[in-house]
Amino acid sequence: MASPISVAVFGSTGLTGSHILSSLLAAESSWNPVHTISRRAPKAQGPNLNAVVEADTEKWSASLKGLPTTPSVQQWKIDHDLNVELAKTAKEAGVKTFVFISSAGTRGLLSNYVPYSQMKVGVEDAVKGLEFDHSIIVRPGMLLGAREEQRFVEKGAQSIVSGLGLVHKGLKNALGQDVDVIARATTKAIKLANEGKAPSKHWVLEGADILKLGAEE
Repeated sequence: MASPISVAVFGSTGLTGSHILSSLLAAESSWNPVHTISRRAPKAQGPNLNAVVEADTEKWSASLKGLPTTPSVQQWKIDHDLNVELAKTAKEAGVKTFVFISSAGTRGLLSNYVPYSQMKVGVEDAVKGLEFDHSIIVRPGMLLGAREEQRFVEKGAQSIVSGLGLVHKGLKNALGQDVDVIARATTKAIKLANEGKAPSKHWVLEGADILKLGAEE
């Protein structure tokens, strides 16, 4: 039996991160220990979990520089700067496989004009440039699942996409993926990378790849 893999999860209380954490904790023999750093304690629990709660994200990495706290700058600080700094810290700590949950369409025709896409692209490029043994970029479409704090507009959009799945499953799959599927795909990709079975050193999982890897066995 292969030795368990040590893993750290940032964003473990978010919609996707919480499902990834649950997936990791459910397979105790494969993932141990499972470290998390988050602003609040994760709901998922398990004997392999080492949860660190730190409300101040700047303390997640000592070298993170302070920026003005206007809403747009604050979003860039969290979604771009913090992720890049965490990737650098992981590289310095000897992490072999690094995973970043990005978003579908970040490399689209209009990405240069969309700040959200620019943030995701910036992190993707930084991760690739750090030359981990393996880097995995996951690009899901709309995240389908219930948050702890539901957002009204997001809930409406999720309902529309899920409804399209009743007409044709392919319509739903083209626009979004269930978060439990994303979680299974992510954990399976990590295992494949650690077993030397990843298709490339810098592996990008698009929607179709997520559905294939995340299918229940």
